[in-house]
Amino acid sequence: MMMAALVLLLFMPYEPVVAVAQAPPPKTDCSAPEFRQFDFWLGAWRVTSRGKPAGTSRIESAMKGCAIVEHWTSAGGGQGTSLNFYDRRTTTWSQAWIDESGNALHLKGGLVAGRMILQSEPQDTPKGRTVQRITWSREGDAAVRQLWETSSDGGRTWTVSFDGLYVHP
Repeated sequence: MMMAALVLLLFMPYEPVVAVAQAPPPKTDCSAPEFRQFDFWLGAWRVTSRGKPAGTSRIESAMKGCAIVEHWTSAGGGQGTSLNFYDRRTTTWSQAWIDESGNALHLKGGLVAGRMILQSEPQDTPKGRTVQRITWSREGDAAVRQLWETSSDGGRTWTVSFDGLYVHP
Protein backbone atom coordinates (compact mmCIF):
# COMPACT_ATOMS: atom_id res chain seq x y z
CA MET A 1 0.00 0.00 0.00
CA MET A 2 2.82 2.35 0.87
CA MET A 3 4.56 1.48 -2.38
CA ALA A 4 1.41 2.23 -4.40
CA ALA A 5 1.14 5.65 -2.75
CA LEU A 6 4.79 6.43 -3.56
CA VAL A 7 4.37 5.39 -7.19
CA LEU A 8 1.24 7.56 -7.44
CA LEU A 9 3.09 10.55 -6.00
CA LEU A 10 5.93 10.10 -8.48
CA PHE A 11 3.61 10.29 -11.47
CA MET A 12 1.34 13.12 -10.28
CA PRO A 13 1.92 16.51 -11.93
CA TYR A 14 3.96 18.80 -9.71
CA GLU A 15 2.88 22.40 -9.24
CA PRO A 16 5.06 24.39 -6.89
CA VAL A 17 3.34 26.64 -4.42
CA VAL A 18 4.53 30.20 -4.82
CA ALA A 19 3.64 32.92 -2.40
CA VAL A 20 2.44 35.95 -4.38
CA ALA A 21 1.91 39.31 -2.76
CA GLN A 22 -1.71 40.27 -3.31
CA ALA A 23 -2.33 43.82 -4.50
CA PRO A 24 -5.01 45.57 -2.51
CA PRO A 25 -8.36 45.42 -4.26
CA PRO A 26 -9.25 48.55 -6.26
CA LYS A 27 -11.28 51.12 -4.37
CA THR A 28 -14.97 50.69 -4.91
CA ASP A 29 -15.94 53.98 -3.33
CA CYS A 30 -15.44 57.52 -4.59
CA SER A 31 -12.94 58.79 -2.02
CA ALA A 32 -10.02 59.20 -4.45
CA PRO A 33 -8.98 62.84 -5.09
CA GLU A 34 -10.14 62.66 -8.72
CA PHE A 35 -13.74 62.48 -7.53
CA ARG A 36 -13.32 65.86 -5.76
CA GLN A 37 -11.99 67.80 -8.78
CA PHE A 38 -15.35 69.37 -9.59
CA ASP A 39 -16.38 70.10 -5.99
CA PHE A 40 -15.61 73.81 -6.48
CA TRP A 41 -18.93 74.00 -8.36
CA LEU A 42 -21.01 72.69 -5.41
CA GLY A 43 -23.44 75.10 -3.79
CA ALA A 44 -26.47 77.31 -4.36
CA TRP A 45 -25.79 79.96 -6.99
CA ARG A 46 -27.30 83.06 -8.53
CA VAL A 47 -26.18 83.17 -12.18
CA THR A 48 -25.68 86.25 -14.32
CA SER A 49 -24.61 86.58 -17.93
CA ARG A 50 -23.16 89.85 -19.19
CA GLY A 51 -24.35 91.47 -15.96
CA LYS A 52 -28.00 90.41 -16.33
CA PRO A 53 -29.84 87.70 -14.34
CA ALA A 54 -29.65 84.37 -16.15
CA GLY A 55 -31.08 82.04 -13.50
CA THR A 56 -30.28 80.04 -10.41
CA SER A 57 -28.49 76.77 -9.99
CA ARG A 58 -28.20 74.32 -7.15
CA ILE A 59 -25.24 71.96 -7.48
CA GLU A 60 -25.08 69.09 -4.99
CA SER A 61 -23.07 66.00 -4.27
CA ALA A 62 -24.97 62.74 -4.80
CA MET A 63 -24.49 58.98 -4.52
CA LYS A 64 -22.00 59.14 -1.63
CA GLY A 65 -19.79 61.61 -3.49
CA CYS A 66 -19.72 59.62 -6.74
CA ALA A 67 -21.76 62.18 -8.69
CA ILE A 68 -22.66 65.84 -8.86
CA VAL A 69 -26.21 66.83 -9.77
CA GLU A 70 -27.09 70.25 -11.17
CA HIS A 71 -30.59 71.72 -10.85
CA TRP A 72 -30.88 74.74 -13.17
CA THR A 73 -33.73 77.25 -13.41
CA SER A 74 -33.39 79.99 -16.01
CA ALA A 75 -34.53 83.56 -15.36
CA GLY A 76 -37.42 82.79 -17.74
CA GLY A 77 -38.48 79.76 -15.68
CA GLY A 78 -37.10 76.93 -17.84
CA GLN A 79 -35.44 74.05 -16.05
CA GLY A 80 -32.67 71.58 -16.72
CA THR A 81 -30.61 68.98 -14.87
CA SER A 82 -27.19 67.52 -15.35
CA LEU A 83 -25.49 64.46 -13.92
CA ASN A 84 -21.72 64.83 -13.66
CA PHE A 85 -19.32 62.08 -12.65
CA TYR A 86 -15.72 60.93 -12.76
CA ASP A 87 -15.37 57.60 -14.58
CA ARG A 88 -12.44 55.72 -13.06
CA ARG A 89 -12.36 53.30 -16.02
CA THR A 90 -11.73 56.04 -18.59
CA THR A 91 -10.18 58.56 -16.14
CA THR A 92 -12.46 61.27 -17.54
CA TRP A 93 -15.31 63.42 -16.30
CA SER A 94 -18.70 63.15 -18.02
CA GLN A 95 -21.81 65.31 -18.03
CA ALA A 96 -25.25 64.30 -19.24
CA TRP A 97 -27.57 67.33 -19.53
CA ILE A 98 -31.30 67.34 -20.24
CA ASP A 99 -33.77 70.20 -20.13
CA GLU A 100 -37.55 70.20 -19.95
CA SER A 101 -37.79 70.55 -23.75
CA GLY A 102 -35.84 67.34 -24.27
CA ASN A 103 -32.63 69.06 -25.37
CA ALA A 104 -29.73 66.82 -24.40
CA LEU A 105 -25.99 67.30 -24.29
CA HIS A 106 -23.25 64.78 -23.56
CA LEU A 107 -19.80 66.08 -22.62
CA LYS A 108 -16.51 64.46 -21.57
CA GLY A 109 -13.17 65.83 -20.44
CA GLY A 110 -11.37 66.70 -17.27
CA LEU A 111 -9.47 69.14 -15.11
CA VAL A 112 -6.88 71.17 -17.03
CA ALA A 113 -4.82 73.79 -15.16
CA GLY A 114 -7.50 74.10 -12.46
CA ARG A 115 -10.39 74.46 -14.94
CA MET A 116 -12.95 71.76 -15.68
CA ILE A 117 -13.20 71.47 -19.47
CA LEU A 118 -15.84 69.16 -20.97
CA GLN A 119 -16.56 68.82 -24.68
CA SER A 120 -19.00 66.97 -26.93
CA GLU A 121 -18.07 64.65 -29.76
CA PRO A 122 -18.28 66.40 -33.16
CA GLN A 123 -21.67 65.98 -34.84
CA ASP A 124 -22.55 66.68 -38.46
CA THR A 125 -25.40 69.21 -38.51
CA PRO A 126 -26.85 71.58 -41.14
CA LYS A 127 -24.59 74.28 -39.61
CA GLY A 128 -21.45 72.16 -40.07
CA ARG A 129 -19.42 69.81 -37.86
CA THR A 130 -20.66 71.07 -34.47
CA VAL A 131 -18.80 70.72 -31.17
CA GLN A 132 -19.89 72.05 -27.77
CA ARG A 133 -17.32 72.93 -25.09
CA ILE A 134 -18.00 74.14 -21.56
CA THR A 135 -15.29 75.39 -19.21
CA TRP A 136 -15.86 75.97 -15.48
CA SER A 137 -13.28 78.00 -13.59
CA ARG A 138 -13.04 79.39 -10.09
CA GLU A 139 -13.30 83.14 -9.88
CA GLY A 140 -11.88 83.97 -6.47
CA ASP A 141 -13.28 82.22 -3.41
CA ALA A 142 -16.98 82.84 -4.01
CA ALA A 143 -17.69 82.57 -7.73
CA VAL A 144 -17.46 80.18 -10.69
CA ARG A 145 -17.42 81.16 -14.34
CA GLN A 146 -19.11 78.88 -16.87
CA LEU A 147 -18.04 79.57 -20.44
CA TRP A 148 -20.00 77.64 -23.07
CA GLU A 149 -18.55 77.76 -26.56
CA THR A 150 -19.76 76.30 -29.86
CA SER A 151 -17.76 75.41 -32.95
CA SER A 152 -19.34 74.72 -36.34
CA ASP A 153 -16.04 73.77 -37.98
CA GLY A 154 -15.07 70.74 -35.89
CA GLY A 155 -13.28 72.73 -33.19
CA ARG A 156 -11.01 75.00 -35.23
CA THR A 157 -12.84 78.21 -34.22
CA TRP A 158 -15.23 78.95 -31.35
CA THR A 159 -18.07 81.37 -30.57
CA VAL A 160 -19.46 82.09 -27.11
CA SER A 161 -22.91 80.59 -26.52
CA PHE A 162 -23.15 81.48 -22.82
CA ASP A 163 -20.82 83.25 -20.42
CA GLY A 164 -22.23 82.89 -16.92
CA LEU A 165 -20.95 83.96 -13.53
CA TYR A 166 -22.13 81.85 -10.60
CA VAL A 167 -22.13 83.71 -7.27
CA HIS A 168 -23.48 82.71 -3.89
CA PRO A 169 -26.65 84.62 -3.03
